[in-house]
Amino acid sequence: MLLGSIVPPFLYFGAKLSAFENPTTQNSIVASIIALVARIFFARRVNIYPGVKQLGAILPTFIASFGAVALAILAFRFDYSNQVLLINFVASMMVYIGVMSLATKADRSIFYAVPGGRIRRLANVRLIVHELDTPALPGHEGAIIVADLHADLDDSWERLLANAALEGVPVFHFKQVYEAATGKVWVEHLSENSFGSLLPNMTFMRLKRLFDGAVVLVLLPLLIVPLIVVAVLVKLDSPGPALFRQERVGFRGRPFKVMKFRTMRCEDPAHCMEDRRAAAMTGENDPCITKLGAFLRRTRIDELPQMFNILLGHVSWIGPRPEALELGNWYQKEIPFYDYRHIVRPGITGWAQVNQGHVTELADIEHKLQYDFYYIKNFSYWLDFLILMRTARVVLTGHGAK
Repeated sequence: MLLGSIVPPFLYFGAKLSAFENPTTQNSIVASIIALVARIFFARRVNIYPGVKQLGAILPTFIASFGAVALAILAFRFDYSNQVLLINFVASMMVYIGVMSLATKADRSIFYAVPGGRIRRLANVRLIVHELDTPALPGHEGAIIVADLHADLDDSWERLLANAALEGVPVFHFKQVYEAATGKVWVEHLSENSFGSLLPNMTFMRLKRLFDGAVVLVLLPLLIVPLIVVAVLVKLDSPGPALFRQERVGFRGRPFKVMKFRTMRCEDPAHCMEDRRAAAMTGENDPCITKLGAFLRRTRIDELPQMFNILLGHVSWIGPRPEALELGNWYQKEIPFYDYRHIVRPGITGWAQVNQGHVTELADIEHKLQYDFYYIKNFSYWLDFLILMRTARVVLTGHGAK
C-alpha cells in the first residue's frame, strides 16, 4: 500500500525520475507515507469497534490522517505540493478500499451457536448464526463457536467446547459477539471494563479533561465572531433569547445548566411534572422548531455554546448525552443501573448519538443505555476518535442528525 504514495505521483509527472529530485515533491511524498501509516495504525486500533469496516467509515479517517499531516506541514512551513498530496490521498484510499473488499470476500467466518442458556438473544442481532443440532465440530475452516459460557450445558456440549479450543477453533461467550456486532452492552447487571473494574480509566479521564479545555481555548477565539452572528440571527428569527438554558443531569449525577442556541419558539413554561417531562421530549419534526433552528440542529451548530460548559467541567466533547433533569429522574426510577451512565462526563456528541440519535421513549432509552454502557466499558482514545469521525460524517451529511 505504501507504493500508492510513490507510483501515482511518478505517473503524474510522466514517469520522470527527475521530478522526485524536487524537495517539494519529496516532502509531499514523505507526508503522504506518514499519513497512510497513521491511517493503518488507527485502523488496527479501531477495527474492533462495530461499523468501522463499513465504507462510510473509511473517508473520515483518511481525511483525519491526511488533514493532521497537512496541519503539521503548515505549522513547520515545509514546502509541499497540493497536487501530490491530493493524488496520494485519492490513490491510497482507493487501494485501501480494494484491499478491504478482497479481504471481506476472502473471509469465510461462520458463527455456530451452542444451544442453551441465553444464546437466543443473538437472534435479533444482524449476524448470521447457525445453531448446532449435535455436539460435533463443524468441518470447515473459519468456523467460530458461540455459547453462553455461564449456562449449565450438558456434558456433551461441554466436551465440544473443550475440543474446539484444542483444535484451535475460536470459542466466544455470546455477550462478546453481541457487543462486537451491535456496539451495545446488554443491560442486566453492571458490566466491568477491561481492567475488571466498574470505574473507567481514571488516567484517561484526567487527560481527556485537559484536552477538552485545550481544544476550547484554541477554537473559541476563532469562533467567537461566528457565534455572535448566529446569536443575532436566532434573535431575528423569532422572539425570545438567543440562548436556551436547561437543567440537566451531569457528571456523577450532579445537575448543571446546559447552554445551547435556541432552536424553538418560546412558550409558557409548564408547571406540572408530566408537562415538563413532555416539554423535554423534543421530537425530530416538532412544529415548535424554527426554520433556522432546524438548520442549527442538523449541523449541530446549536451545540457550540456548550464550549463554556466544557470549560466549567460540566461536559466533555465526547460522552453520554446529558438528559433533562425531569427525564433523568424518570429514567432513574424506571431503568435499573441508569445512574451508572453518570460515571463519566456527559458529552456534546457520543457513541449513542452517532449510532442511534436522540430518543426519549422509555423503550428506546433502554437501547441507548446499552450504547452508553458500551462506551463506558471501552472508554479510550480510540473510541473517542471513532466517535469524532462519525460525528463529522453526521455534520457533513446530516444523516442521523436529530
